[in-house]
Amino acid sequence: MLSTIPAKVGIAPGGARSRGQTRAGNALAMVGAPVTRTSRAFVGSARTRPMRRNMTVRVVAEEEGESRWQKNLIERENKVEITTTEVKEEVNVRLPKILAEVAAAAADTDASLLTMPDDLGNLQARIRGAVAQLKSGLVERDCEVRLVLLATICGEHLLLLGPPGTAKSELSRRLGTLVKGHYFERLLTRFSVPEELFGPLSMKGLEEDRYERQTSGYLPEATVAFVDEIFKANSAILNALLSMLNERLFDNGNSRTEVPLVCMVGASNELPESEELDALYDRFLLRRVVQQVSPRSVPALLEMAGKQGTVDWADENNHTVDDGPIITVEEMRSVKDLALGVTDLPKDIVELLCDLREFLQEKCEPPVYVSDRRLVKIVSMLRVMAYTNGRRQVNEYDCLMLQHTMWSKPEEAELIKDWVLQRISQEKGQDAAWYLLFGIFRRACHTQREGEQGDEAACQQLLAETRDLREVLVSQLKGLAETQDGSLPILRDHLWLSHDDIQRTTQTMTPLLNKARVALEKLLQETLTLEVALEKGPEPYMLALLMPEYWGKFIRNGPLEEVAPLGVNQAASSSTPAPPGTTFKSTRP
Repeated sequence: MLSTIPAKVGIAPGGARSRGQTRAGNALAMVGAPVTRTSRAFVGSARTRPMRRNMTVRVVAEEEGESRWQKNLIERENKVEITTTEVKEEVNVRLPKILAEVAAAAADTDASLLTMPDDLGNLQARIRGAVAQLKSGLVERDCEVRLVLLATICGEHLLLLGPPGTAKSELSRRLGTLVKGHYFERLLTRFSVPEELFGPLSMKGLEEDRYERQTSGYLPEATVAFVDEIFKANSAILNALLSMLNERLFDNGNSRTEVPLVCMVGASNELPESEELDALYDRFLLRRVVQQVSPRSVPALLEMAGKQGTVDWADENNHTVDDGPIITVEEMRSVKDLALGVTDLPKDIVELLCDLREFLQEKCEPPVYVSDRRLVKIVSMLRVMAYTNGRRQVNEYDCLMLQHTMWSKPEEAELIKDWVLQRISQEKGQDAAWYLLFGIFRRACHTQREGEQGDEAACQQLLAETRDLREVLVSQLKGLAETQDGSLPILRDHLWLSHDDIQRTTQTMTPLLNKARVALEKLLQETLTLEVALEKGPEPYMLALLMPEYWGKFIRNGPLEEVAPLGVNQAASSSTPAPPGTTFKSTRP
């Protein structure tokens, strides 16, 4: 016999009351039926059967949805993997062809060479002959010889700083003999008077109330001049000297006459101390510190001193100064005019000069002042250097001569040289190219979103920008390849760089240029990868696989509003949403 539960209707064992049991007990009580344990179990079983059927149907549906989602994900990943492989294979085909074109262009440099006029076709040979004559019998004066000859061709002046007995005056005398012009030489003291340089007053002129000088045999009629201890010049000498050095004019009485001065070599063993000498100091475009012969060359100096009476000043072609000047004064002046007419100053050289001047004046302590006049004269000198080396344009290696033009104190020359070398080796636009490529990559991630076709016009714009960037990198690689051909022939054959400078620069530049070449080739490969990928219309997931370095930087540093739409869930999603609570492993970096 079933026992009747005398407690409250709907109370479960243990005192817990469920919602279903309460409702069932109330229903039985309403019809007068006793609420027994058997009746309560029957009611609970009837309630749970439809719930279990619903849960089974839902689990089956979720499993089917998860299966479809995983299937779509696998299909998409396989498609991306195939496309990624195709992109890499296409890059591996295109890149060697481009690098081969770069190597071929480096071997053919005729387009950058200048065709000399017939009357100057042997200009380089004559300049080399002049250099050989000037340095014959001198030890470790190759740089000074080239500087004095360059200053003469440019119509500028050279300042030689150094102790006595270092061949400063000897070099000037040889230059005067070389050009077959009138040579003038003086040693100044603090008590020197203008008559020592410009000639005595004309007594006849004084009788006729004219204040004139007899200039014959003095500085106003000299072609090449050497003034020793030039910074001992007093104010009475300075005024006339400044106008002669810059404007090539001499005020003689009430008349102003042109002077034939081509080059003045100034010498001193100390820098100017007073501000009134700054203008005179600035008139010397080229500056060089002359050191004693190094210990390793002293034996050669002593051996040469034993043969001093037999030095014949002959070049390798047996041409001596007695046969006539190798380069006349008129030819030197015409070289400068021709150079200014046919050579160009590229934009990158303009930027180099501007950046170097800013570096010297704003980032050096104390600041190194470079006047506007000096900067303009430097440009003319660089164009003469390019012309005499047979080129249409000034190149970066010509700028190595800035170490002899832009310093105020001798120790700054090495600083300038290091800056230029660093600029040549590293300033190839790699940083700018990387930022451009990263910007294109970031915009491509937004334009080519997964599940979207993107704006066709925007895609074409990105592709065009990528191709332009590739052309820029190829052009830079060609220039670098021309420089690195062999043992830097652009340096080895340079007329105005001394042998020691060429050797030291080659040793310094070779590893730096190799490093720059590797960086440029890597940038080119990455740019080509993005170009081929854009041609195939990639999605961000594929870009992440092809260029993980750029993707990682974009995810780490990009703004949240840009990164969020390209997150893992978005990139890995498909047309069928992932089931709730489903986790998966992504191949995204």
